[in-house]
Amino acid sequence: MTSADPALPAFYSQLDAIRPQLIRFAFLQLRNHALAEDVVQDALIAVLEKPEAFQGKSSLRTYVTGILKFKIIDCLRHGDRERQIECQDDQSEDDAIDALFNRNGHVRDLPQAWGDPHKTLEQRDFFKVLEVCLEKLPANNARVFMMREWLELDTEEICKELAISSSNAWVLLFRARVRLRECLDLNWFGRQAQPG
Repeated sequence: MTSADPALPAFYSQLDAIRPQLIRFAFLQLRNHALAEDVVQDALIAVLEKPEAFQGKSSLRTYVTGILKFKIIDCLRHGDRERQIECQDDQSEDDAIDALFNRNGHVRDLPQAWGDPHKTLEQRDFFKVLEVCLEKLPANNARVFMMREWLELDTEEICKELAISSSNAWVLLFRARVRLRECLDLNWFGRQAQPG
């Protein structure tokens, strides 16, 4: 695409349409509206500076989200954000997690069969449900999960960024995975198992 390309207005319109989703994604990781706006703006500027780099091999949203991922990592690594005081997890969450296991440490209820994961991951609706499930997680749990699984940061980087111990990081990651599994079992896989 060049600046005289007639497809540019449509391209700009598509970018504008996905902007709210990008801000939600950035906020989920950064937990700061101003920073989320900033990193999304940086990602969009990067796309707009070189629109010809988008070759259509993936969806525009996937392409821009890939750029946004690196903008978020840069923001976290450079410490260009305000530290927020996070509340500690309350006792009832621990009790709820403990209730998932029996006395010998095994899971009480095995997860339902999830079918063919490759086909499931290809379904766009799955990602919408996953996003909702992520938004329902406590802030610290969601941040650690996203830093580890989406941003692919190692434990040392996560601990340094959040000023937590590695054991605390693993507990938060475990809790996030348990809650996500429960949420997906109820809102995605359970729904899939029903005859329709």
